[in-house]
Amino acid sequence: MSSGTRKGWAPGQYPDDSEAAQRLREWLQSEEGGLDAVGLDLSGADLSQGDFSESWFTDSKLVNVKLIDADLYRSDAQGADFTGADLTRASLVRANFDDAVLRGATLDGADLVKASLCDVDASRTHCRGTQFMGASLLDVDLRDADLTDAMLRENSFKVLMNHSTILHGVSGSVFGPVKIFEQDSVRTLGGAALEDWIRRKGGNVHVISGN
Repeated sequence: MSSGTRKGWAPGQYPDDSEAAQRLREWLQSEEGGLDAVGLDLSGADLSQGDFSESWFTDSKLVNVKLIDADLYRSDAQGADFTGADLTRASLVRANFDDAVLRGATLDGADLVKASLCDVDASRTHCRGTQFMGASLLDVDLRDADLTDAMLRENSFKVLMNHSTILHGVSGSVFGPVKIFEQDSVRTLGGAALEDWIRRKGGNVHVISGN
């Protein structure tokens, strides 16, 4: 039986790190406020369906953490390491992921509306059906990522992609430009050229000029 619950919720599995596990137990008992996990190692935890609104994961380690259907509304995850984490259907609205690592993470169906992602390694991420509407993606590495059916709307979209980036069914509107990494070169695409490149990969995105 769990040592504490918050709104009837308890972790499916506590972090392997004893300090992080104790902090989580204390937070569960407090019943109010966000979780302060700054700099802690939460790796290995199952935090699915937890409400972590306005929590602090700054510089935390969340490698392979399960956050399926979790709520991180307005949470600060700047500099956090989410390598291999599962954030399927997570609510990440207005969350701060600047300088974070999302390499190989799963964000299928996640809601990143108005989230901030600057200088983020999101290579090999799965973002199928993910909502990025109004989010800022600046210097985000999306090489080898899967954005099948992702939804965009007036996103700052200065990202890095390659021919292995999957864009089938992606739709919406973005401000470019995008850097395309090829075998031995990098080219910058914006405007109609970027629209055409995305279209040839099965997407339909309008590139807005003037930014």
